[in-house]
Amino acid sequence: MAEQSIPVAGTGEGDSGERGAPKEGASSKRGAPAKGRTSPAGTGTSQAGTTAADASAAATAAGGSAAGGSAAAGSAAGSSSAAGSAKPGASEATGSGAARTGGISRRTLLGTAGATGLVLGATGGAVGYAAAPAGATPLTSVGSDEVMFHGKHQPGITEGLQARGHLVAFDLAAGAGRKEAAALLRRWSETARRLMAGEAAGSTDTDVARDAGPSSLTLTFGFGHSFFSRTGLEKQRPVALDPLPDFSSDQIDKARSNGDLWVQIGADDSLVAFHALRAVQKDAGSAAKVRWQMNGFNRTPGATAHPMTARNLMGQLDGTRNPKPSESDFDERIFVPASTSKDPSWMANGSYAVVRRIRMLLNDWEKLTLGSQEAVIGRRKANGAALSGGTETTPMDLEKTDANGDLVVPINAHARITRPDQNGGAAILRRPFSFHDGIDTDGVPDAGLLFVCWQADPLRGFVPVQRKLDRGDALSQYIRHESSGLFAVPGGAAEGEYVGQGLLEG
Repeated sequence: MAEQSIPVAGTGEGDSGERGAPKEGASSKRGAPAKGRTSPAGTGTSQAGTTAADASAAATAAGGSAAGGSAAAGSAAGSSSAAGSAKPGASEATGSGAARTGGISRRTLLGTAGATGLVLGATGGAVGYAAAPAGATPLTSVGSDEVMFHGKHQPGITEGLQARGHLVAFDLAAGAGRKEAAALLRRWSETARRLMAGEAAGSTDTDVARDAGPSSLTLTFGFGHSFFSRTGLEKQRPVALDPLPDFSSDQIDKARSNGDLWVQIGADDSLVAFHALRAVQKDAGSAAKVRWQMNGFNRTPGATAHPMTARNLMGQLDGTRNPKPSESDFDERIFVPASTSKDPSWMANGSYAVVRRIRMLLNDWEKLTLGSQEAVIGRRKANGAALSGGTETTPMDLEKTDANGDLVVPINAHARITRPDQNGGAAILRRPFSFHDGIDTDGVPDAGLLFVCWQADPLRGFVPVQRKLDRGDALSQYIRHESSGLFAVPGGAAEGEYVGQGLLEG
């Protein structure tokens, strides 16, 4: 929404980058090895000074060629573990995780392959022994990245976009109340802590992600409006959690909206994310049942040698002007203050999540010419620059006109309407996932954006911008809001505590 965060699928106008800054009070151990695992020398993403020529030389030194040598079959950019294994007969360095292959360590080889975006595999494919399952191959940086569960804020809010996501809402079972909810949040918090550290979920772990690292896994928990009446805590329900207003363009499916409890799961590996989803569902037991569940994805970290603002399924850069943690008023806009707040004390350092399933009418969108698409958005598709000129980050000139005196950025362009200075300063932190749930019988893809945005108060963030979009956004005819939810997400849990403890035991 707003040029800093759009509640629809456009330029996104708000992105802290594909990798966000670590949260305050909850250091993100990006690149640190998971417990009990060895991290390779390579980063798994782009390394300064590493080139395709370096990769080729490394392969040659290992006894193979760039076209068909001993390259690791898996890229560090898109896998939680390297796929290559040691050449038959090569000795495995005990305890080091670096098997020697023809005079060059596997560690060096994996780091080089990952740094060049799988150059070795792309120029002929890893063959022979390199395609076999890895034995003691160390985790790549993507797999070993770990986010801390305990902290001032819950994880999954300020971290960068993750490659795979699951959103799931639960309703408390008949007869379940405050006591059962507290026990459930205690179970969920412990499971989240273990899984985010790369550990098994518990004695009943399914082993789905047994050989994977944390992969930047995050689990985030929130409460819906109905949760408070179900648990007898109506007096603790924040005013900011009042139901969102109706918007004229909405086509909301109530069965796939709202819910007593909400869980956001994100990771850079699909099996790690699914493993967490399954663990959360099993933990719910008889206390709660799934109301709805949605799956999403983003670009895999390291898939490009030049990380940039992510693109949505319309091909637009999505997130150009997200609020950034480095901005002086970031916390004020995104998190509930610990004091001087109208919110109840249990929401201190928390945030409000607006969740919307926004279907993109891709067949209609793709019939437009490039120029027409850019006029709808107000930005160049190639690089995200405003139609008024400059680069992606150049401020948009809303008054600039062409030779005919017409506004260069159309009056109904999505990027114009969503700018904070056009909405009383309203801003939100967008952190979405794309989705694709198949193709209809008429050949139309069921695809779009799982829109998730964060703000200290939805009545000052999402609502005013969406109201303005509802009155005349050029993009509205190419999208459809199909489900909606609003959830109160409390602050992070301290060591020895569980999420929501201040509410449920206060």
